[in-house]
Amino acid sequence: MMSRADRTVLSEWWWTVDRLLLGSLFVLMMIGIVLCLAASPPIAARLGIPDPFHFVQRQVLFLVPATGVLLLTSFLSPRTIRRVCMVIFLLFWVLLFATLAVGPEVKGARRWLMIAGITLQPSEFLKPAFVVLAAWLFSESSKRPEMPAQLLAMGLLGAVVLPLVLQPDFGQTMLVCLVWGALFFLAGLRWIWMVGLIGFGLGGAVLAYNVVPHVRKRIDRFLDPATGDTYQIDTALQSFEHGGWFGQGPGEGTVKRILPDGHTDFIFAVAAEEFGVILCLILLSLFAFIIIRSLTRALDEQDPFARFAATGLALLFGLQASINMMVNVHLMPAKGMTLPFISYGGSSLISLAFGMGMLLAFSRRRPGAAALASLSEPPAVPDAAARPA
Repeated sequence: MMSRADRTVLSEWWWTVDRLLLGSLFVLMMIGIVLCLAASPPIAARLGIPDPFHFVQRQVLFLVPATGVLLLTSFLSPRTIRRVCMVIFLLFWVLLFATLAVGPEVKGARRWLMIAGITLQPSEFLKPAFVVLAAWLFSESSKRPEMPAQLLAMGLLGAVVLPLVLQPDFGQTMLVCLVWGALFFLAGLRWIWMVGLIGFGLGGAVLAYNVVPHVRKRIDRFLDPATGDTYQIDTALQSFEHGGWFGQGPGEGTVKRILPDGHTDFIFAVAAEEFGVILCLILLSLFAFIIIRSLTRALDEQDPFARFAATGLALLFGLQASINMMVNVHLMPAKGMTLPFISYGGSSLISLAFGMGMLLAFSRRRPGAAALASLSEPPAVPDAAARPA
């Protein structure tokens, strides 16, 4: 058992990291394996893969590096994280543009790269690095008003949004814009900027609706199901109805056999059919706990950079989970976004581990310099003249 008196790196990490938050993330990972075990065999059979547990084995395989990334990143200091994010941002920003040239086209979009037989989605890794860099710029704007940090943050947003729109990937575009806007708001933007940003967002949405055919079709199908094919969402809603409160039991689901993307975008619906609405509420509560816990820790941070970065990463995680669950219950148009640590996918799993590892690092309770000095110095001996007679 590690003692608080130990001065090793591992001991200091153990006593400063948020163990409740860390444990909650590992619980999500374990639930993800169970749900992948329930959802993926029908997908494997539909794709003609002989091994029904092909996707489960790959998910477990991806969990090994993801766990390593999560733990190792949580050891880093905020300064080191910022430097790492600069490198990762530049690397995956280049790869994001590479998808437009050499990426395979899937359902009308180019979002992936095939590297050494592994499918890589650069935008997944770009998101957490983008959030940290935006948080750093906004924190610098409050500490150094002479620095054009807010303009640089706007340029950073434009550099990310441009390739995402060209892919096109409007779900990820909306996600990064929402997180960026929240950070801008926390940094103390003027109301005129808020009005302008809202107007710019609405204008972009209207433009996408009128220019991009598949965006128009998804919104039209959401508002009026009679205008197009709603098989996917109808099947997902049928899963909730079939599962009821307590579900059909592990492996007993039948709707999941015809549910497209049941192991990725619609794994929440599979959870509802096999384990019932009760498990869905448990999952919802677990996500809510992680988000609220993270925001509470961020609120106590004295360093603006750590506070903004932890808030941004928590919002990135929470908004992605919310969008996925809302799509599953038909509260918003389909977005093609995974449920964090639950859906199958190597890029998503490892990038989420990277983001949450940084969140754990930013929320660690590091003692200040004065506190460290007091711990290292011996207690002062009172002067003889000051002693009572």
